[in-house]
Amino acid sequence: QVQLVESGGGLVQPGGSLRLSCAASGSIFSINDMGWYRQAPGKERELVASITSDGSTNYSDSGKGRFNISRDNAKRTVYLQMNSLKPEDTAVYYCNADLKVKMWARPYGYWGQGTQVTVSS
Repeated sequence: QVQLVESGGGLVQPGGSLRLSCAASGSIFSINDMGWYRQAPGKERELVASITSDGSTNYSDSGKGRFNISRDNAKRTVYLQMNSLKPEDTAVYYCNADLKVKMWARPYGYWGQGTQVTVSS
């Protein structure tokens, strides 16, 4: 059983910062890419940022320059530091991990349950 558990969401004023965390647990052989997605009401889920197992990062235009993704492979945890937050960043943020449960298994994408981020004064 694989679980991704997010934490760190909440209410923040415009211009503020939040740090999201997502820890993977369970029967995991290896983790490839990890990433953060978000979904605002009435909109499709979109990629915010992703990071490979060796630390290469990719950001959407909405997060570039304001967000920073990082990971701790030993802790199987990915982080998203969000700065200069705007009301349009309000969404449910989901963690995703592309991982293998066995050495011979195909990689599969797992999702966390989501954490709400609200940016409002």
